[in-house]
Order: sequence, then structure tokens, then C-alpha cells
Amino acid sequence: MNPDLIRDALRTIRYPGFSRDIVSFGLVKDIQIDGENLRVRLEIQTRDAEIPQQIFKNCHEVLAQVPGISRVVVDIDIKDPSTQTPGAQAGASSIPGVKKIIAVASGKGGVGKSTVASNLAIALAATGASVGLCDCDLYGPSIAMMFGCDEKPLANEKDEIIPLEAHGVKIMSMGLLLEDSSPVIVRGPLATRYTQQFLRQVAWGELDYLVLDLPPGTGDIQLTIVQTVALHGVVIVTTPQEVALIDARKAVSMFAKVNVPVLGLIENMSWFDCEHGQRYYLFGENGGLREAERLRVPLIAQIPIQVPICQGGDRGQPVALLPPQSNPASAAFHQAAAMILAKQA
Repeated sequence: MNPDLIRDALRTIRYPGFSRDIVSFGLVKDIQIDGENLRVRLEIQTRDAEIPQQIFKNCHEVLAQVPGISRVVVDIDIKDPSTQTPGAQAGASSIPGVKKIIAVASGKGGVGKSTVASNLAIALAATGASVGLCDCDLYGPSIAMMFGCDEKPLANEKDEIIPLEAHGVKIMSMGLLLEDSSPVIVRGPLATRYTQQFLRQVAWGELDYLVLDLPPGTGDIQLTIVQTVALHGVVIVTTPQEVALIDARKAVSMFAKVNVPVLGLIENMSWFDCEHGQRYYLFGENGGLREAERLRVPLIAQIPIQVPICQGGDRGQPVALLPPQSNPASAAFHQAAAMILAKQA
């Protein structure tokens, strides 16, 4: 008997109402083995008393089938989401009218962070929530193209920028203010000022969620954001290969140090299904899953490599607009939105 064997057994237990298991959901916080005695500690954020009861029952049923165990203790730490203090960063404050702010970040570029942020915003809006999306990547803004927006935003009587709206999402991006070929050439302090203006001087109105598409890395803009606005959580985007996972760990570590909860990992470019039915793991298999377990955070979704994702982003029609039942990538983004809503409920 060893922790890996126990973890494999726990992977057969689904979180009530979801297709994902409690291990990838990040609920398993500790496994202790003493001879034939086993103690498992789980942590659940919910107001629904039936959820921990069902998981408690399922854990005992599954672990009772593991050879070599004579005694099982399942401890469940139940936390009320309303009593948590996400975004309690020193000096940070909320944005008027915005209920919750969620950042989408990555340790390195090229992992599809903006694609994830765009589709996640659309999936959240599909639930009936009012959603805004702010492109905080000043040097490589891409949200405007992904939403098919080429208009210049106007200002209101308060000299606030009025965000554009597309696919039911309010958006703001440096890409809306520039010509297609114009680069942003600014030093750190000015980039910090632009970022603060995007967050504070945009007329977002009443929003349930404001999604922030952060630039890659752990630099000035990221630190400015966590010091300026109270984030309710961050989603880390990675690809399965180790070179991306190394930087994802750095991003998780940075947000932990500034007291921003990590809602989970999204593994992008997980696999490619060819037309003959063969599945290819181009960047390695389940790297994001192993890393999520290592960091003890949920794996929110695994996004396959698909032509419609690329085409949708180029045409201003993100893949999450497709019916989830008709496209696996769209289904994964909508499942990710559902998991985030469940953690924030």
C-alpha cells in the first residue's frame, strides 16, 4: 500500500454533479499510511451538506476494496466559500460594480492563455452571468481579434472608456486602441499606468465576473494587478510538457506569495485526435494532471488541439460558441466554467 495506490483508487470517485474526479478537483490534501491504517484528508468548499456526505460515503466504499487496509479514516475539512478571503492582497481593492475578478495567467508565452481566457469568458457568459474580459497583455494584445472587434472604443461623460461588447462579453484591449501594425513601446512604469487605467478607468458597469487575460510571466504588470485589484482567484494555463510546467510552478508560487487563491490548472494542447480515430499526445500525456496533483490544486480542464480552435480565434468566433455537445473543446471550456462557478458559489 502506498499513496499512489490510494490516489488511483480515489480517482474513481466523481465530484457530485461533475464528470471530474475528486483528485483532479484538488480535494485530496493529505494521505497518511501507518501499517494497515489509512487516513485521508479532504478539503471542500461548499454550502451543500449533501456533497461532503456523498464524498465521505464513496471514499469509504472505494477504500474498503483496497487490499492491505484494515482501518480507514476520512477527514473532510468543509469550508464555506463566503467565509474565505480570496484577493486579500495588501493594498488591493475591488472595482465598483464588479462582483468577482478572476485572472488567467501562465508562466510562459505560447501556451494558449488568451485562447483560454476568451473561451472561458464566453462559457461563463453562457451560464447567464454578466462577464467582462480585460486584455492586460499590452505588448501582445489578441483579445480584439479573437472577438472580431475592430471598432475604437468611445468615452463617456466621466472620461471613462466604454468597453465594446461581443458575444455577450464586454471587452477592453490595447488592440482596440492601436492600428494592426503598431507596436506598444513603453517602459515598465508606463505599462503599469496603462494597466491601472484599463482596470480603473473603464466603464465596466455591473458584472458578475471580470476575467483578466494577463501577460505571460511573473513581472511588473502581474504584480501591479495583484496590488491594485482584489483577485478572487487565478487560473494557470499550461501545456503538458515539462518546459511549460516548470514555468507554471513559478506562476503558482508567485500568486501564493501574494495571497491569491489558485482556482486550478487548465492543460491546453493536451492531445490531437486524427480523423482515423488515433489520439496523439504531441506534448506528452497528462503532464498537467500530474502537476495539478503535485501542487494540490484542481485540474479544471484538458483542452485538445483542434482546427476549430485556431479558426475560431482568427475569425472572431471562439470555439466555446459552438454547442458543447458538438465539439469536445467547447465542452471542456464549458465544464471549466462550471467548475469555477462551483468553487465560487
